[in-house]
Amino acid sequence: MSPAEPREAVIAVDRFSKRYDGRLAVDALSFSVGPGEIVGLVGPNGAGKTTTLRAIAGVHPPTSGQIRVAGHDVVAEPVQAKRRLAIIPDEPHLFNSLTVWEHLEFAARVYRVEGWEAAAGALLQELELADRRGSLADELSRGMRQKVAVACALLHDPAALLLDEPLTGLDPRGIRTLYATLRRRAEQGAAVLLSSHLLGQIEGLCTGFLIVREGRLLFRGTREEMRERYASLGGGASLEDIFFHVTEGGEPAALAPVP
Repeated sequence: MSPAEPREAVIAVDRFSKRYDGRLAVDALSFSVGPGEIVGLVGPNGAGKTTTLRAIAGVHPPTSGQIRVAGHDVVAEPVQAKRRLAIIPDEPHLFNSLTVWEHLEFAARVYRVEGWEAAAGALLQELELADRRGSLADELSRGMRQKVAVACALLHDPAALLLDEPLTGLDPRGIRTLYATLRRRAEQGAAVLLSSHLLGQIEGLCTGFLIVREGRLLFRGTREEMRERYASLGGGASLEDIFFHVTEGGEPAALAPVP
């Protein structure tokens, strides 16, 4: 977002627009996420967050603009781009007849991960799922299913990690565990982009923020830059106060050029 030294972006979105049946869902969105950054894509429902994540993942091609992941154009080089990313949707899609361990085995085969067993076991320990290794997916709670999806997404060590409303269904302990996992991956060099309509829940995790409304980018920057830009709201204004000010018609911030 605003790194001390320029680094090549892992996720680079350049004037991305998307139309559905003539309706403009995302309008010329530009931003980048570098290695080690955890960026919150925040906005009200219908702001274009999920559309943007799915476009980065190569699920929905852009109507216009360009998206690159780890240097690969998601349209021109879809296989290379998808090998370098993982996306975790808001509703985890698991196979009810497979166990937790079998899901990891399936992910390893899809991404051709050699010697995956040790990494899979470590992920289960990290995400507090080791005792559910043999459980079928339909025996798991909503929060546990979410953590299985996270484990499968991390198994091939993606450079870019995309999460759509990742806290849905997680209890406080689960949220704390997920936060620790995301911080660890960022420290190892991954670029993390997560969407939420609840800024208050992710502000302590993120190194930077993108605020969108009706498909348009209204603010891009760090927590400190956000407070400085909206100092007129008063020193007692929380980031959530600023979020509501921006998304409910307040003055948007002037955007710096995307590096």
